[in-house]
Amino acid sequence: MSITINLKPELEAGLLQRAAALGMTIEEYVTSIVGPAVIPEDKSGLTGEQKAEAFRKWADGHSHDTPLLSDYAVSRESMYDDEQ
Repeated sequence: MSITINLKPELEAGLLQRAAALGMTIEEYVTSIVGPAVIPEDKSGLTGEQKAEAFRKWADGHSHDTPLLSDYAVSRESMYDDEQ
């Protein structure tokens, strides 16, 4: 299907510039923007409440007695060697 849209020259130039920067044609770039707005990626068919309930069930299925990490274990000093 083809759609003709009259754009202001500066808008067209901006779209062309962004498409070129991504190595895409303007048609590919506009489709990549419009597609997700029209067809959401979530195809689960669940409502927000159903998703929240599923997440709670998933979280409850994990052990609640896992030991916490110490402050040092999550500090920068424990992750990076300052000699580099």
